[in-house]
Amino acid sequence: MGKLQDWIYKFDKAQEGPSLRYARLPSLGLILLTLWVGYDRRCYRGMASPEAMDAAQVARNISEGKGFTTQFIRPVSIHFVKQRNEVRFGPAPSGSDADYARLRGNHPDLANPPLYPLVLAGLMKVLPFRYEINLVDPFWSAPPLPPRGPDERPKEPPPRRFMRYQPDFLISLFNQLLFFCTLGLFFLLARRLFDIGVARLSTLLLLGCELMWRFSVSGLSTMLLMLIFMGVTWCVVLLEAEANEPKRSPSFQFGLAGAIGLLVGLGTLTRYSFGWVIVPILVCIGFFTTKNRPALCLAAGAVFTVVILPWMYRNYQLCGLPLGTATLAPLEATFLFPGNRLERSLDVNWARGWSGITVLMPFIHKLLIGLRHILQNDLTQLGGGWAGSFFLVGLMLSFLNRSLRRLRYFLTGTLGVFMVVQALGRTQISEDVPGVNSENLLVLTFPLVLLFGVSMFYTLLEQINFITKLFRQLAVGVFAVIMCLPLVAALLPPRTHPVAYPPYFPPIIRQTAAFMKEHELMMSDMPWAVAWYGNRQCIWLTLNAQDDFFAINDFLKPIRGLYLTSLTMDSRFLSEWVRAGEHSWGSFVIDSTVRGEIPRLFPLRHAPTGYLPEQLFLADRERWKKTPETGSFAPDDEK
Repeated sequence: MGKLQDWIYKFDKAQEGPSLRYARLPSLGLILLTLWVGYDRRCYRGMASPEAMDAAQVARNISEGKGFTTQFIRPVSIHFVKQRNEVRFGPAPSGSDADYARLRGNHPDLANPPLYPLVLAGLMKVLPFRYEINLVDPFWSAPPLPPRGPDERPKEPPPRRFMRYQPDFLISLFNQLLFFCTLGLFFLLARRLFDIGVARLSTLLLLGCELMWRFSVSGLSTMLLMLIFMGVTWCVVLLEAEANEPKRSPSFQFGLAGAIGLLVGLGTLTRYSFGWVIVPILVCIGFFTTKNRPALCLAAGAVFTVVILPWMYRNYQLCGLPLGTATLAPLEATFLFPGNRLERSLDVNWARGWSGITVLMPFIHKLLIGLRHILQNDLTQLGGGWAGSFFLVGLMLSFLNRSLRRLRYFLTGTLGVFMVVQALGRTQISEDVPGVNSENLLVLTFPLVLLFGVSMFYTLLEQINFITKLFRQLAVGVFAVIMCLPLVAALLPPRTHPVAYPPYFPPIIRQTAAFMKEHELMMSDMPWAVAWYGNRQCIWLTLNAQDDFFAINDFLKPIRGLYLTSLTMDSRFLSEWVRAGEHSWGSFVIDSTVRGEIPRLFPLRHAPTGYLPEQLFLADRERWKKTPETGSFAPDDEK
């Protein structure tokens, strides 16, 4: 027993020695690098979110000098652009070839805020993005599957199998770097507000959060927005401390207020819904500062307005909506426009025949359903772990530090605002890609929730009398391991397949899009993937295969190809095919595949082999046939 106590004593003294402190930083760097490489080798998965592909293809257009334009065309965008041009220039004369819908050239992007695509465009200018499919490098491809028997052995070595799309992977690496920058800012903030133990454990748990790693490889703007939110939190903490115990000139406070407005404005230009965080910020400035309250609030609000106003003016000039088609997000997924019906509509008159309080009914109904889902699921599972539970319990603690109390008030107010905004902004995206999507605003607060949750854990730890410091550290270690178990489980076998199939398989998408010329128009049920992987203009599948299809094909721009994937082919038979109506795309698929009869007046009547039963591609001619002279696809319609 005496030898055990001596060993524990020597261990405690060794931890306080300089040698361990000097070796800690390289060790942490090695652990971080090992985790980074290991996660990307075992858990990386290509883009699975339509929003990520949409932002990436807009960024490529910017990098190629096409401006804020998109190849992912939403029918609702056509409606508002055409309507706005008719208001500005008058109705187009009969027989005129005026392109009021902006389809014959580059269609303006009205769905994405500009900052994240602009950052990605700069990245595409700096890094060697290769948009062709790489089947030579072993990192981007895998060996072909072995033959099942001697009769299946090919005479020539078969090509390697596709595994990773290089631009997707580079975007993921960039977002992971943003995640590490957020970790650094978070550690400095935790070290300022708490002791070194809370700061280290909080940073370690944030690094070990499996949900954060999934966001980092998703291609979404979440990591950039989380970094901005961390900067906003820093400015709020500094402004609160400086306003109550001034150590610098009053101009420093106004500089911090301006920095807050600038950062919130940049966050709004990254994700529109983030702009609502200005409400709890202005409330905190008004309550937490002792002098110049109106002036500080005015400074933050004015800078915020100046930052976002030019982009809102641009959107209004193009479509009459200050936030573009994102302005309609509260209407999506309501009983008026279930699913993605709104974005696929060519005509939006939702309030026709409504008046008074009944106009608000869709929003009230959606808000109540959304809040119910958040309270029952998202809030209790905040961050994908148990930190949210520790935080909710920790709300009852009373901190002696005034800055901590006020930061907790700011965090609670931000959570309340984000809950309302997330409930109203919830669309079909949250159903198709649950958890890891741009509509998840609560995840932005996870670092601060984690910080207060760890402080709650340490408060409980102080109530236990450990016989030695080693046992206390073991308890902390066990807590850290338990919190990081989801990430550990993700790293264990079986290995995650890097291709997000179904439905996204970049080689097939790129091959199908290659049948089209650069300025020809396709229609698909996943136009975001065609725009990103295929680099072709593609419109989202209209609500029906009759009136809406021909309204575009006959009067706006001819549709040269129709590409249906498992999103349509594998949809629900009764609710999405039979009950959708006589001219639904489900009925079209049944006629085309089961009966073998394409509707008589439908202009796309040629189909290549190899697509059915999972996919269907129709074109205006046999574009997949190659000319014997050039060995390439026939470029002209008459061939």
